[in-house]
Amino acid sequence: MIQRKAKAELEQLSREFKAVSVIGPRQSGKTTLVRSTFLDKPYVSLENPDTRQFATDDPRGFLDNFIEGAIIDEIQRVPQLFSYLQQRLDESNQKGLFILTGSNNFLIQEQITQSLAGRIAILNLLPLSIQEIGELRPHTLDEMLIKGSYPELYAHEISPIRWHNNYIQTYLERDVRLIRNIGNLQMFERFIRLCAARIGQLLNMNSLAIETGIDMKTVSAWLSVLESSFVVFRLKPHHANFNKRIVKMPKLYFCDTGLAAALLGIERPDQMNLHPMRGNLFENLIVADLLKNRYNLGLPSNLYFWRDNVGHEVDIIQDQAGELTAIEIKSGRTITPEFFKGLNYWNSLTQTKGGMLIYGGDKIQKRSDGISILPWSKLAETTTNK
Repeated sequence: MIQRKAKAELEQLSREFKAVSVIGPRQSGKTTLVRSTFLDKPYVSLENPDTRQFATDDPRGFLDNFIEGAIIDEIQRVPQLFSYLQQRLDESNQKGLFILTGSNNFLIQEQITQSLAGRIAILNLLPLSIQEIGELRPHTLDEMLIKGSYPELYAHEISPIRWHNNYIQTYLERDVRLIRNIGNLQMFERFIRLCAARIGQLLNMNSLAIETGIDMKTVSAWLSVLESSFVVFRLKPHHANFNKRIVKMPKLYFCDTGLAAALLGIERPDQMNLHPMRGNLFENLIVADLLKNRYNLGLPSNLYFWRDNVGHEVDIIQDQAGELTAIEIKSGRTITPEFFKGLNYWNSLTQTKGGMLIYGGDKIQKRSDGISILPWSKLAETTTNK
């Protein structure tokens, strides 16, 4: 079993809070993590129709079966349980009494806000980080972009394209209907594919609406569906303008590059190598990995991008209490002066030195101007998780 970096944080939260909720996309390893961490706790899944019916019809009686606490999987399937959990937690002084998992961020956050605020900690668990995959990682970058980071693909010999295509269909047929009543799933699938073609770009909702054939209100609602089920996330622009006009639109990324590659119809490494979206997918891989490293420590995202109105841009700005670190992401294996264009402009503008270049090669360098050059495969091993 692959050891998850979030395990230490999960154990710590269970010592401080009466309940912990582990949320993330389906198949990200939530159940495996919590069951391997809390071996003494009974486990119950609300995906089971009989169990779900029991919890729905008699939530008090259902919880009476777990006086000493339990792991409750896919808690969003029976949202009325949260109100009854509130009473159980208030009546107990035991820490780590209930461990909950869920794959619908919107429903869970809404219920926690209403019923369990102050009683429960939340840990986000995305698919595997590059460091967690470790030696199981594919040999080439192109293979990595296609395979993605879902644990199932590293636990068994499974064709990535078949797995991702089945994941997409299951997601459309189950999760989308659970989150929101979307009648035309074919149009929604087209919408997801159009989102995949916009990875790393400014999110122009009007353009998405025109290409999909829906209105702006629907675009906003459908994006919320994708975000709440951990398919995509938005990267916001940093607010620092340094006396220049900056863009205010976010960028769009997927939580997993393998899923995005499947949506783009990329099936083989040779197709990836020549695909016009390769650079965008590599950027997505790094941004998502930086986010995973934060989440695994129980920390919120501190990632932004910076771009002014004439096109000067830095891919990532890490903001640690006002201390800004600029990061550029390039998929090429050969370092060229062009790679440093964004960092040099940022350093000139802010009167600072340093920064970080993450690229598709394999050499670690430290330049005289303070810029660190890091290969993608060594990202977590050579960066501090600010």
